[in-house]
Amino acid sequence: MNGEQEVPRDGERSARGPEEAVGPPAWTAPPGTTHAPGVPRNAAAARDIVSRLLEEEFCGLGGEAPADVVVADALLVTSELVTNAVRHGGGLMAFSATITDDGLLLTVGDASTRAPVTAEHTTTLHIGGYGWELVRRLAARVSVTYHEDGKNIVALVALV
Repeated sequence: MNGEQEVPRDGERSARGPEEAVGPPAWTAPPGTTHAPGVPRNAAAARDIVSRLLEEEFCGLGGEAPADVVVADALLVTSELVTNAVRHGGGLMAFSATITDDGLLLTVGDASTRAPVTAEHTTTLHIGGYGWELVRRLAARVSVTYHEDGKNIVALVALV
């Protein structure tokens, strides 16, 4: 699997070392800071980056742009990953978005070594806890790589 570690739909595995790293190396924040240079400050800024990237990539291609629902899925995955990094991961430490032959490749790094959690919902109304489940459903592929100072989550969103 080219050094990637897939997260099974029903479980989790931690990476066994740097040879399993996915995405760019983690950025290490200087003492007393939590924000990496060039990393968006919040989910809205990350969505703007992805929106501009999609627009630049597909502008001028005539009718070949991704459908609105596909773009909405890409923006939702972006928003969920960044929001989870900020709320539950100790802060957003890395972010990249690139277009590949397979789709939109997102890498989000945070400062937590805790695995993403899928909340178990009962029949009662539950607010929150659906983000990781949404990411896993909407992304064609998701992998998590753990390192000493946190983790990187890489999600591939198909653009067809």
